[in-house]
Amino acid sequence: MLHIPIPPERAGMELDEFLCLSFPLLPKGFLRRQVRDGKVLLDGNKTIPGHRLRENEVLIVDFEEEDEMPDVQVPRVEIDVLYEDEHVLAVDKPAGLAAEPERWARDNACLSGALLDLALGRAGLERPEDGTTIEHLEGLPFRPRLVHRLDKDTTGVVVVAKSIEAERGLRAAFDAGLVQKTYLALVEGEHRLPDGESEVIDLAIGPDERKSGRMRVDRQHGKPSQTRIRVEQRFKGYTLLACEPLSGRTHQIRVHLREIGFPLAVDPYYGRRNSLSLSDIKRDYRKKPGHIETPLIDRLTLHAREIEFPRVEGIGRIRVESPIPKDLARALKQLAKFRAP
Repeated sequence: MLHIPIPPERAGMELDEFLCLSFPLLPKGFLRRQVRDGKVLLDGNKTIPGHRLRENEVLIVDFEEEDEMPDVQVPRVEIDVLYEDEHVLAVDKPAGLAAEPERWARDNACLSGALLDLALGRAGLERPEDGTTIEHLEGLPFRPRLVHRLDKDTTGVVVVAKSIEAERGLRAAFDAGLVQKTYLALVEGEHRLPDGESEVIDLAIGPDERKSGRMRVDRQHGKPSQTRIRVEQRFKGYTLLACEPLSGRTHQIRVHLREIGFPLAVDPYYGRRNSLSLSDIKRDYRKKPGHIETPLIDRLTLHAREIEFPRVEGIGRIRVESPIPKDLARALKQLAKFRAP
């Protein structure tokens, strides 16, 4: 059982937010259930998760890991911070990193775990090595909150709120269409859109009922979806497109590009390749005897290059850019060398 007095700097904070900062290794839903079940008391009395705390109130916390606590331990991974102020972080997500722990692979690293480690590190704290998840940690400066996501194998910039107020403001900006995102997509085919011009793909998208977890163009029952595209670089047989999603549907860019005949060069769901190798690009490629060819890129050829969003305090906008990752840059270099237009 823990007795936690409310410090002056936390007065006015909602109880569940205070618990998230005090027990950062635990999911917010779990903590809210403990409050409702009476395992978190305020001055000895039951309360609600949204109660606004007052200075010198005392929390009595009496819950244990046996209380249906899921295992949230994930491996540590470092991520680069592209931008930061008092309200938000913008980080550079690498390939192969899911946003949250995956249902069937909870031992894998994830972006939310990496962000938590970042916040803990700022406070001179670390996740326990023994797998313990319930631990009261004082001094955590913020609890990171993802406000949008990228597919596991998509790289690029992701914006993270550092407070509940920032999260609400950013989500409202997304809902109002005030956030502009630009992706780079390496696709199969030579798009004939003139340089300097753009076009909008306007095709409704809905779930693909034949394939779980996938989407498809559904003109009758799908949700309205628009993606603006323009040509960034041309190659023989391939095109690098800049794609700006004007709506926020799952797999939107990938589905739209496939539908117009320009699927991602690497996309196991909506394209025809799991990887792109030099032998796919260089027409006279000869494999050395006994040599196993390493792909130039073996994940989605999609990169979230840039995001622009309103400042949380309401004055001006912030633009953050992510550098092209090494694997995509390597593929583009070989295309420029062997597939120049």
